[in-house]
Amino acid sequence: MILRALELGMFASNCYIVGSEATKEGLIIDPGAEGDVILEHTRELELDTKLIVATHAHIDHVGALRAVKEATGATFAIHEADANEKVMQGMARMLGAITRSLSPPPKPDRLLKEGDTIEIGDLSFTVIHTPGHSPGGISIYGHGVVFTGDTLFNFGIGRTDFPGCSYETLMDSINSKLMTLPDETIVLPGHGPHTTIGIERQYNPFMRD
Repeated sequence: MILRALELGMFASNCYIVGSEATKEGLIIDPGAEGDVILEHTRELELDTKLIVATHAHIDHVGALRAVKEATGATFAIHEADANEKVMQGMARMLGAITRSLSPPPKPDRLLKEGDTIEIGDLSFTVIHTPGHSPGGISIYGHGVVFTGDTLFNFGIGRTDFPGCSYETLMDSINSKLMTLPDETIVLPGHGPHTTIGIERQYNPFMRD
């Protein structure tokens, strides 16, 4: 599996480029900003981007989605609960003028739900619905890694003070879905450095209760 992490934009959001070594087909997860940089890396990796997935609809994870989609012709997928864009639009209104350089995402081509499969070449990932930071927040699991968006961070969790957020729902998502994954699973979050499920289970302060 080809995997590259990029920290982009004013919000320092993580964008992940995933590719099949066998077919050179590519997946982009959370193109939040700097679409030109994302596209440059896909060219460097010689990937044909087939799919773009947003872990949730907040502007810092979809701000460059339109530009990347228009350049690649890739299919855009997001969980059905975030597909109406209300969560993203509410976030953009709160952030105000600083979001003017970012574009709202296009309408999705595919609506995701719990248990769906995302396939890129010979790679296969499972969609895990992990709401709490947003109603349609998802994590993407497979090949020993889980992309958690803004659900679970290294020694932290996603914010729950935005419209559509719920601390109780977020903690239930983490405990009932992410903490059931193997300890060695690498966690690739929406912000900050990677970690593992085992490390978070043992040391994340929000897990101690």
